[in-house]
Amino acid sequence: MILNKTVTGIILVAGNSVRFGQNRNKNFENINGKTIFSYSLSAYNINKYIDNIIIAIRKEDKEIIQKIINEENIVKKIDIVIGGDTRQESVYNSIKYADSDIVIIHDGARPAIKQEYIDKCIESMSEFKGVSIGVKSKDTVKITDDNGVVESTTKRSNTWLAHTPQCFDRKLLLSLHEKYKNSTATDDGMILENEGYKVKMIEGDYTNIKVTTYSDINIIKEFLKNQ
Repeated sequence: MILNKTVTGIILVAGNSVRFGQNRNKNFENINGKTIFSYSLSAYNINKYIDNIIIAIRKEDKEIIQKIINEENIVKKIDIVIGGDTRQESVYNSIKYADSDIVIIHDGARPAIKQEYIDKCIESMSEFKGVSIGVKSKDTVKITDDNGVVESTTKRSNTWLAHTPQCFDRKLLLSLHEKYKNSTATDDGMILENEGYKVKMIEGDYTNIKVTTYSDINIIKEFLKNQ
């Protein structure tokens, strides 16, 4: 349980959606009557721990983001920040703007987010500086060199696929982002791991996929219908 700690929910929707292949931001695709992004926004809005919300966007999407916010009748304070060219820049701009003790970061393109994972992520911050939702790999994972030659094989029971949400001590994450500004990290947990901090993995489920390609729409549509 988190006592006397403020929590800011951060949603990232500033990506270019290149792999989506439709020349538009995938976060605004309509699924079962709601945009992909609005599922995450609604989940943060009703969560018992989250105090306020920051949305990292592309400048050209500000009007549509505001329209979605108005339609969802959000009761929590919302701030919009302009993201960067990379995910890392968007996270940095968001945590620099925030002033909370804890941040919980989520990809806007993961609409099947569940309250229990938000809660567990935040509650585990009483013991750790970083926490991530994820799933154990169903497949055997091979680590190769740059030529595709296998160097090692991971133990499947200890191999995780990182999802979001992810929670962090905001001041620590901000200082490490400033230290590793030129890093190619694709996951904020990696930055803490580089400094020797323990990052806790919490098991989620396989419905929490990130919409990446257009074919993912039909998959997530079924997940959300059942949810």
